[in-house]
Amino acid sequence: MPGVNGTEPKIEIFKPFGEAFELTKKILFQPFDLMKWLVIGFAALLSGHFGGMGINFPSPFGNFQPRQAKHILPSHFDQWQPWLQITIAFLALLLFVVIIALMWLKARGNFIFTDCIVRNRAAIIEPWREYRKEGNSYFLFFLAIMLGVLVLVAIMLATFIARGWLGHHAREMSPITFIGSLLFLFVFWVSISIFIGVVSYFMVPVMYRRRCRALEAFRAVTLLIAHNLGSFVLFCLFGIVLVLAVLMIGTIVTCATCCLAALPYIGTVILLPLFVCLRAFGLLFLHQFGPDYDVWVNFTPLEFLPVLSSAPPVPPTSTALNPPDSPPASQA
Repeated sequence: MPGVNGTEPKIEIFKPFGEAFELTKKILFQPFDLMKWLVIGFAALLSGHFGGMGINFPSPFGNFQPRQAKHILPSHFDQWQPWLQITIAFLALLLFVVIIALMWLKARGNFIFTDCIVRNRAAIIEPWREYRKEGNSYFLFFLAIMLGVLVLVAIMLATFIARGWLGHHAREMSPITFIGSLLFLFVFWVSISIFIGVVSYFMVPVMYRRRCRALEAFRAVTLLIAHNLGSFVLFCLFGIVLVLAVLMIGTIVTCATCCLAALPYIGTVILLPLFVCLRAFGLLFLHQFGPDYDVWVNFTPLEFLPVLSSAPPVPPTSTALNPPDSPPASQA
């Protein structure tokens, strides 16, 4: 009974971050290899780290005025109106396909980036092939989650609009009820977003360690969070501070490089130590919960041993208390 004997491992927050900082130095600076930076930077780009770039799609139809357009457009424009609707529908479909493709690349890239950190290597093709099943399962799982969330949002909006319309006609919708409904929707949406974000963040290392499907990893991470809720709350609070710090550093670096860091791949390479440190922090935090959550249990680079051996992830067992090379405790 580890809890009674006092051998239950202590889950810490700041120590894994210090260890992540040390791993980042060993991966990127000891020794420094530009080609290694470029390859790991590409893996980070595939996993969704775009540096300081902000994507914005300005609409050319934002200030479109139909009455004024009649004097600008040619007289035979009416003949092209059916084709214009088809073109807009095609572009919308194309945008949807692009978003799905980016989600798939991000799902596969998460395993590649994790593998680069775990094994301290710059590789793309090998982990792409090795973790193909896990990456595809992760993508399909969250594609289903995304569609389910969209359906849920549509149902909630329809219910909210219908209730407001009925309340308006029945004159029963008070301002307090309206504000309370909005507050409930906001809290519900934020809670769902935080839960999905935290679970998805830790699903990748669990799938990487166990070579399992996404549904099994989802159950495992959910149970782990439920049994260690306080530790994960502290992790999320500290993670918010780290994200804000990364945003500040990214903004400063972007300004200092004349917006060069705002370019997708270039910015990812420039800010690569931040991304590696954050990902290593999550892996080392999960490392404390035992071998089932330890991504280094099957393969540990020799240069990582001084860092990883400083905090054993599992409590000592009866065989570990009396190793073969040492005399039993009963002997003098």
